[in-house]
Amino acid sequence: METNSQSPEVVLDVDNLTTEFQTPEGLGRAVDGLSFNINKGETLGIVGESGCGKSITALSILRLVPSPPGNIAGGSVRLGNRDLMQISEREMRDVRGNDISMIFQEPMTSLNPVLTLGYQITETLRRHEGLAKHEATARAIEMLALVQIPAPERRVKEFPHQLSGGMRQRAMIAMALSCNPRVLIADEPTTALDVTVQAQVLDLIKDLQERLGTAVILITHDLGVVAETAQRVIVMYAGRKVEEAPVESLFANPQHPYTRGLLASVPRLGATTGAHSSDSRPARLAEISGIVPPLTEIPSGCAFAPRCKQATEKCTAAQPPLEETEHPGHRVACWHTDKVAV
Repeated sequence: METNSQSPEVVLDVDNLTTEFQTPEGLGRAVDGLSFNINKGETLGIVGESGCGKSITALSILRLVPSPPGNIAGGSVRLGNRDLMQISEREMRDVRGNDISMIFQEPMTSLNPVLTLGYQITETLRRHEGLAKHEATARAIEMLALVQIPAPERRVKEFPHQLSGGMRQRAMIAMALSCNPRVLIADEPTTALDVTVQAQVLDLIKDLQERLGTAVILITHDLGVVAETAQRVIVMYAGRKVEEAPVESLFANPQHPYTRGLLASVPRLGATTGAHSSDSRPARLAEISGIVPPLTEIPSGCAFAPRCKQATEKCTAAQPPLEETEHPGHRVACWHTDKVAV
């Protein structure tokens, strides 16, 4: 019997990506052999603490790692039939903002303060699509309206400091989507925004994604945002992928101690300390002791072992491979997935 099901279209395929930095303390790997892919119209969440390599992964994909001190030491990033690590810088400039766009963490430092919004958006359109000035301006106004900025004909003539934080973030989204990119990298797109504006920005990205079929890589430390928007999740620690799963599987059955720790640290409405209803004191949040190690001090074996309550000598002796669990598509790098987190 014939079926009409089709395999998902892989838009971006990252294989064994490795990025290093030369520091006064020595050579450190910010991204260590990372592999993943993303399909058309899919949202892939990448989560982890600060210093785990999330943003450097994004910059590596776009070849924006400052050199020196940084260096993309190995791996491939395939966009369709092209390996972005092998093409010239001139060809790469055609990719940035056109095939792959990025929303940076802080729009006030990403937007040029002495140029109007209209100029900054039209520059992208004229560079990649060859539009005349009046055509690009009309398109910029259209994009600002699309991201629900009021009075776009007026705002297109204004400077970044004349907009609120939420409107600046919307302007960044308008700029990133102006050329209908195949991949959108959103690096902490809701940082420093209040919860109401955060929800509006996430809804906007989701709505535009559905309209344009864009693949979205969502980099965040907010697991609530991931649960709401992503279909798959990658958990990074010390530059490595320690767990990958469909979002439902990750939240229902986290396998890595680090993932469990991240989920346990999320506040839960109504959680109390006691087993009896009479004890109504708010429950104390769980915490992961210690910090992410510096790049030059990544321990051998499992990098999370010094902070893990389940660690054994085996954990410190050898790095665990990333292996699939009994749940399809759910893979984890841990020697002791059979243990229950304390």
